[in-house]
Amino acid sequence: MERFENLVLDQERALYGLNGAQVIRCTFDGPADGESALKECRDVHLDNCDLHLRYPLWHVSGGSLRDCRMTPTCRAALWYDDHLDIVDCEMNGIKALRECRDITVDGGSAVSTEFGWMCRALTVRDFTLTSEYPFLHTTDSTFEGFTLNGKYSFQYTKNLTFRNCVLNTKDAFWHAENITVYDSVVKGEYLAWYSTNLRLVRCRIIGTQPLCYCKGLVLEDCTMEDCDLSFENSEVQATVRGAIDSVKNPVSGAITADAIGQTIMDEYKWPGDCAITIRQ
Repeated sequence: MERFENLVLDQERALYGLNGAQVIRCTFDGPADGESALKECRDVHLDNCDLHLRYPLWHVSGGSLRDCRMTPTCRAALWYDDHLDIVDCEMNGIKALRECRDITVDGGSAVSTEFGWMCRALTVRDFTLTSEYPFLHTTDSTFEGFTLNGKYSFQYTKNLTFRNCVLNTKDAFWHAENITVYDSVVKGEYLAWYSTNLRLVRCRIIGTQPLCYCKGLVLEDCTMEDCDLSFENSEVQATVRGAIDSVKNPVSGAITADAIGQTIMDEYKWPGDCAITIRQ
C-alpha cells in the first residue's frame, strides 16, 4: 500500500486515482488552489489530514477517514462515494455528503447547510450535525446517538430508524415514509406533516402543530410538550403519557392521554371518526 505522509498538496487532482494508499497528516491547501485532490480513488485511508480545497473525495470506493478536518472552504467534499468509514471527523463545508451509499459516520461533527442529500444505507452514530436542509431524499439508513440542530430535516426520506437521538429541528420528516424513532427527543414546529407510516416509541415530542395530515401514524408511550393543534386530519394510533395541549380534527384511529387541554372538531374536519380517551 502506498504511503503519503506530512505533505502539503495544492495541485489539481493531487492524488487522483490512487488504488490502495494511506494518506497521513497531509494538508490539502495552497496557492495553486487545486480541486478534486482524491477523486476516483479506491481503498484509500486518510488519517489526521486537513482538507481546505473543493471537491476532494468524489467517486471514491472503499476506505476510511479518521480524525480529519474539513474547513468551510472544503465545499462538496464527499459525492458519489461508497463503502467508506468516516470516524471522528469534522465536516464543515457546504454540501458535505451527497449521493453516497454504504457510508458509516461514527463520532465527530459537521456544520454543513445541505448535508446527506440523496444518500442510501448510511449508518450514523454519536455524531453532531448543524444543518439547514439535512438528509433530503435519503433512504434505508440508521441513526443512533445522533444530535441534530437543523431546520428542514429528513424531507422525502424513506426507511429510516433512529435510536437515542436528539432532533432539534423545524419541519422534520415532511412527506417521509416508513420512519421509526425510539427513545428520542424530537423538538420543533410542524413535525412530520404529510408523512406515511411514522412510528414514535417512548419519545419526547416538543413543539407546535405536530403530526398533521399523516397516514399510518403511531405513537407508543410518548410525551407531548407545547403541542397544540396536534393530529389535524391525520390517521393516528397514539398513547400519550401526560397531557396534550390541544387536538384538532383527527380523522381516524384512537388517541389516549392523561389530559387534553382542548379538543377541536370544526367544519374543516375531514370525514372519519377518531376515538379520543382521557385516562381516569
